[in-house]
Amino acid sequence: MAYKNLRHFIDTLEQAGELVRIKSYVNPELEIAEVTDRISKSPDGGKALLFENTGYDFPVLINSMGSYKRMCMALGVQELDDVAKEIEALFKMLSKPKESILDKLALLPKLGQFASWMPKVVSGKGACQEVVMTTPDLSKLPVMKCWPKDGGPFITLPVIHTKDPNTGSRNVGMYRMQVFEKDMTGMHWHKHKVSAKHFMEYKKLNKRMPVAVILGGDPAYTYSATAPLPENVDEYMLAGFLRKKKVELVRCITQPEIEVPADADFVIEGYVDPSEELIWEGPFGDHTGYYSLADWYPRFHVTAITHRKDAVYPSTIVGIPPQEDAWIGKATERIFLAPIKMTLVPEIIDMDMPVEGVFHNLVISQIHKDYPGQAQKVMNAMWGAGQMMFNKILVVADQGETITDYKKLAQYVFRNLNPATDIYLSQGPMDVLDHSCSKMGFGGKMCIDGTRKYEEETDSAYLQVSAPKTIDAAAIMQQFPEIKAINSQLLAMDISCLLVAVEKTRPFHVKELTEQLYTLPAFAGIKMILFVEHTVDVMDLPSALWRFCNNLDPKRDSFIINQPSGQPGKYIGGIGMDGTLKTKVLDGFERDWPNIIVADDATIAKIDAKWNELNVGPFIASPSLKYKHQIYGEDAVVEL
Repeated sequence: MAYKNLRHFIDTLEQAGELVRIKSYVNPELEIAEVTDRISKSPDGGKALLFENTGYDFPVLINSMGSYKRMCMALGVQELDDVAKEIEALFKMLSKPKESILDKLALLPKLGQFASWMPKVVSGKGACQEVVMTTPDLSKLPVMKCWPKDGGPFITLPVIHTKDPNTGSRNVGMYRMQVFEKDMTGMHWHKHKVSAKHFMEYKKLNKRMPVAVILGGDPAYTYSATAPLPENVDEYMLAGFLRKKKVELVRCITQPEIEVPADADFVIEGYVDPSEELIWEGPFGDHTGYYSLADWYPRFHVTAITHRKDAVYPSTIVGIPPQEDAWIGKATERIFLAPIKMTLVPEIIDMDMPVEGVFHNLVISQIHKDYPGQAQKVMNAMWGAGQMMFNKILVVADQGETITDYKKLAQYVFRNLNPATDIYLSQGPMDVLDHSCSKMGFGGKMCIDGTRKYEEETDSAYLQVSAPKTIDAAAIMQQFPEIKAINSQLLAMDISCLLVAVEKTRPFHVKELTEQLYTLPAFAGIKMILFVEHTVDVMDLPSALWRFCNNLDPKRDSFIINQPSGQPGKYIGGIGMDGTLKTKVLDGFERDWPNIIVADDATIAKIDAKWNELNVGPFIASPSLKYKHQIYGEDAVVEL
C-alpha cells in the first residue's frame, strides 16, 4: 500500500484505533521521550503518539511503527512474512529455466510490474518544497533531546541521501544527527556504512559532499533507509516494491545533485566538507540500552530547509528494549530471510533476533541439517553476509525444534550441546556501538552449535552427564561471598544453565570463579554459567540476558572447562562467560565503559504529575525506576 504522505498514514492509524492524539503541552526536551518510553514498553507496544502541542509549529509523531500491527500497516501487509514470500516467489520466477518462448513471455507482466516500482525523477517542485525557510533554522523544528546525558538534541529518524561522486549511485541510510547550531549538525555515519565510503571518495577528490535529509513521507521510506541492502541496490527500489508504487523524486533546491521524495514532510539540504575538522559528537542514548560513546564525526552544514504546509515531524527514541526499533528490526528479520535463503544459506528454515539481543548481539538460525559441520558452514556464511558481520552470538539449531518457543529451543540446544566442542569462538568486525570490544569495531564472536550431532562431530573423550534439577544456592553463596544471587530456575526446566550475579574484586576473578565452581560435584553436568554484575536482578531473565549480551566479548570473556569425570581420560565440558562490567584495574580494559540509559528524577516527576491530562490510558510508572540502582554513577560514561 502506498501512503500519499505521512498525514495519510496518521489517519490510517487513527481509523484503526492505533493512534492517540496528545493535546496537552509536552516538552520535546526529555518529556516526550519519557512518555514514549512508558507507552512503548506497555503490552504489544502501546499506541502511536501524536504530540500536537510541543511549543513548535509542527506536531511530533512517535512510536508509529512500535508494534507488530503498526509495522505491518506501515508496509501495507497483513503479515511481515508476506513480503518474504513475495520476494522468494520473485526469485524463483526469475531463476527458473526458460525453455520456450511462452516461458519467456510469461515473465513480461511481472517484469513490467517490477519496472513500475523503479524510482523516477520528476520535474518541478514537490509537496516537500511548498514552504522554503528563507534562512534555514533547525531550532524551528521540534528536535528532541531524549535522555539526560545525551550530548544535545538529536534528529533520530533522518533519511539521509548521498551519492557516489564517481558512479552517481544513490545511497539512502539512517544516521543520527546531533544539532549543534541552527544550521549545523553532526553526521554520525560509521566507517562500515555506504555514506561513509561516499565521504571518503569526496575526500580523495577534495570536493564538498552534497547531502539531503528527509523526514516523513511514506513510512516505507523510513523503513527502507534502515534495511541491510547491498551497496548497489537503491533503497527506493525496495520502497517501490513494498508500496507497489514508484517513488517520485524531485531535485533539491540548493543541492540539485541530490533527489528526494516529493511527498516528504521535511527536507534538510546541505553539505559535508571533507577538508573540515571533525566535531566531537555524543554521547547518545542508543538502541543497545547504553549511551554510545562520544567520538569525532563530520559536520553537516544546512543550506536550505523546506517542508509541506501540513508537515508532521516524525521521531523515535531508542534505549533499553523493547522500543519502537525492535519492531523495525523484526520487519528486517522476516523480510530478509528469503534473500539469505536464496543467495547465501539455502539450508536456512527460519531466523529470529530476540529483543534482548538488540539486533546484532544475538541471532538464532534454524537450518535443515544434512551433514556434519553444516552449522559451521552456516556460521561462516552468515558472518560474511552484509550487516550480519556485526553479529556477536549466533545460535544454530536444526529442524528438531521451533526457534520461536524459546523454552523448547533452549531445551533442545542444551541437550545437543557439548560446551567444550560445540562452541566456536572467533573475531571480526563489530558494530562500533558495541562497548564490550577491547578495540572499537573489532571484537569476539561466538557460534553455539545446538544441532543434533553426527558421529563425526562427537568427541569420545567427553561424557554427557545429566545436570541437577536444582542447587543449594545459599550454600554456594556462603562459600563464595562474591556471589550475590543465583538463578537456577532453568535447571528445573531441563536447561543446563545458571545465571550468577557476582561482585568482582580482583583481576581474573570470573575466570577463577568459573574454575572453582566447576570443581564442585554439584556443578557436574551444568553446561553453562552466565555471570552478570552484582547489581543485576538475575531472576528477571530478559533483563539479565540483555545486560549479559551487551557486556560480553565472547572470545575474551569465555572460559571453557574440562572437568574431570572420575573416569580415566574422560571429561565433562562446561563454560563460564563473563557478562559483567569491564574495568582497567580488574580486566585490563582500556576503553571507557558507558552507562545504561535512565530518565532523570525531575523528568519522571513531571510526567507523573501530568499523566492524567495526557489521556493515554491508565498510569504507567517510569521504566527507568527498575534500573536506577544499576547505574554506575551520575556520568554517562565511566572512566575506569
